[in-house]
Amino acid sequence: MTRLGIALLWLIHWLPLPLQAAVGNGLGRLAAHLARPRRKVVERNLARCFPDLSEAQRRRILTRHFIAATRAILEHGLLFWSSQQRLEKLIRFEGVERLDKLRGRPVIVLAPHFVSLDMGGVRLSAHTRAASIYGRQRNPVVDRYLRRARSRFNQPVLASRHEGIRSLIKIIKSGLPFYFLPDQDQGRKESIFVPFFGIQTATIPALSRLAKITGAAVVPAVTRQLAGGQGYVMRFYPAWDNFPSDDVAADTARMNRFIEDRVREMPEQYLWVHRRFKTRPADEPPFYD
Repeated sequence: MTRLGIALLWLIHWLPLPLQAAVGNGLGRLAAHLARPRRKVVERNLARCFPDLSEAQRRRILTRHFIAATRAILEHGLLFWSSQQRLEKLIRFEGVERLDKLRGRPVIVLAPHFVSLDMGGVRLSAHTRAASIYGRQRNPVVDRYLRRARSRFNQPVLASRHEGIRSLIKIIKSGLPFYFLPDQDQGRKESIFVPFFGIQTATIPALSRLAKITGAAVVPAVTRQLAGGQGYVMRFYPAWDNFPSDDVAADTARMNRFIEDRVREMPEQYLWVHRRFKTRPADEPPFYD
């Protein structure tokens, strides 16, 4: 079944992007109805994060989220097989000079979990040699293709999640831009609780700690999926001033506020299918049924 899916991606990647988007739109609407366990996670996340919206408004975001996520999955075929020239045309940069002027210095590229994060990661690796953390996928076929996509250009460094902090420090200090995705629930042991949409959220404080140890600048980058098959835009934001501070919790809360602001700009594109609030403070009931 997995190989059949990969074959489908190969066929679809030959289509013009507007046609790929049309296929993704249709399948995404279907997934919004059929993927019931994930739909329940999205419903719960949206209800708690956007309590001021009506139920109808949240349903529209939910449907658009499944469309955006399905499109991103189908359009992974571009990352697997398209030429560098085509990718550079379809995934455009905005503000990349903010990163380029720091070339050779330790830099952490803060990349929150929006549905197009792989588009941004591969596009960055085509622009310059970079580094990131790669978690092995359970499915070996999927693992092989994802690893191939992320290592096609400029021999990027893909660090294992299990290599430890010393390995990450060495990579960042080498001057390679480090594409870092720190906004998923990694469990109580790895996290501190700071607000995200007004909810005490288990968040790893590694951004602050890595920046302090390495002296790295933090340059946020968010990749937006455009409507109508118009491609993607990877926007680089100004490097953060006065970061890190002497307060790890305050730094981690600052990161969450930045991500929250970006989510409010395009709420359908954040990865709501992830159980972001699974780990709760000891005195709170479970977030999900």
